Amino acid sequence: MKRVLMRSVLAGGLLIGSSLFGIAQSAEVPVGPIKPDVKVGEKLYNEGDPARGVVACISCHGAKGNSDLAINPNLAAQPHEYIYKQLTEFQPREDGMAPRRGVDGAPSIMTGLSMPLTIDDMRNLALYIAEQELTKPATASNEELVARGEEIWRGGIKETNVPACASCHGAKGEGIPAQYPRLSGQFASYLEDQLILFRAGHRDNNQSMSQIAGRMSDADIKAVADYAAGLR
Repeated sequence: MKRVLMRSVLAGGLLIGSSLFGIAQSAEVPVGPIKPDVKVGEKLYNEGDPARGVVACISCHGAKGNSDLAINPNLAAQPHEYIYKQLTEFQPREDGMAPRRGVDGAPSIMTGLSMPLTIDDMRNLALYIAEQELTKPATASNEELVARGEEIWRGGIKETNVPACASCHGAKGEGIPAQYPRLSGQFASYLEDQLILFRAGHRDNNQSMSQIAGRMSDADIKAVADYAAGLR
């Protein structure tokens, strides 16, 4: 368990394994029409802004959001509303705690990386990432888990009142823009880590997911995470 959770600190990452999300809090949304600048987002993603302490996203999440390392989640093709919301939730609230935290409630590495970002930065980055194609999706790797993972994805776990993942994230893990993130092709280890963080209460940005993960065993989490990675 400790080894699995430690991966999530390194990942920091923007994604969730499986989660239920809405748009950003209205208090953080500027008044009036907003049109993010994809070109500005691309430059910030690839080059960062050293003068402001903004680290280039490409250094961890790969070219166009296609990560080369399982500890850093794939970001390409995620809904821009989801990406924006996650960036805001890595940042501390008024009580000093960020909704998305790491092992034992410690700050995620993404908290420090997101702090220099302005609202416009986050919106520009989010739209750029959303427009990229996931060209290097992860795959399922454990044939012994396929049957159990598929059962949970399609039908949930009736004994513990766990709903079917497909009911929110889609039959093929495609998600629903502005509501539920894409999980297909995401690294199984990353999804597993996020479900564990939800279960432990250290990822505290969605109560529904915390409750659902709280009713799942380690074996169930591992099986459904691996299955989701192989969905197309």
